[in-house]
Amino acid sequence: MRIVGVDEAGRGSFLGPLVVGAFAISADRIEELRAAGARDSKALSPAARAACYARLRALGTARSIALDAGAVDRAVARHRLNDLEAAAFGRLLGGLRPDEARVDACDANPARFAERVRRAGGLRGAVVARHHADRDDPVVGAASIVAKVRRDRAIARLAGHLGVPVGSGYPSDRVTVEFVRGWLAAHPEPPPWLRRSWATMGRVKPPGPARPLDRYG
Repeated sequence: MRIVGVDEAGRGSFLGPLVVGAFAISADRIEELRAAGARDSKALSPAARAACYARLRALGTARSIALDAGAVDRAVARHRLNDLEAAAFGRLLGGLRPDEARVDACDANPARFAERVRRAGGLRGAVVARHHADRDDPVVGAASIVAKVRRDRAIARLAGHLGVPVGSGYPSDRVTVEFVRGWLAAHPEPPPWLRRSWATMGRVKPPGPARPLDRYG
């Protein structure tokens, strides 16, 4: 029996992609996931996530989809971010064809989200959506690690391309906030890797006499 977990990383980020990760494994190997350290990726350091990711690759199949900042902004503008995620979850599941899918629900109504995912993937098998599934289910925890590690790598590539530290990409990260402030103060147009749809952006004001931030919203 083939079980697939799905989760995302980067939903609340300032910059970089929202990454949806999936992990497929035979049902009789799920306990090996626990031994490998599969759990909510937020509970692990970047180094621990990377090490766990390497172990997971020997146990099952990892897949991911990266949704860029523009796609996220467009979905938020239409109040359709959950739909965007459901479509990405379904796309991954449709390719992996599980007997059972387990997903972390971003919707307040898990059953509604499960049905959206099932339809998006054209699935006949069961889709089980739960809040905190990444914490409670090792298969979804493994998907969480896949999503987070691949997002970490995307942020590292962005920092390498720009030649400056950008932090984790989240508004709780001082390095990220200072980087975004400095970038907006120095450039006339917002870059394609920066999300402009979050209310938090209103608190990231460029220093000095720089242009008002509403130019970027």
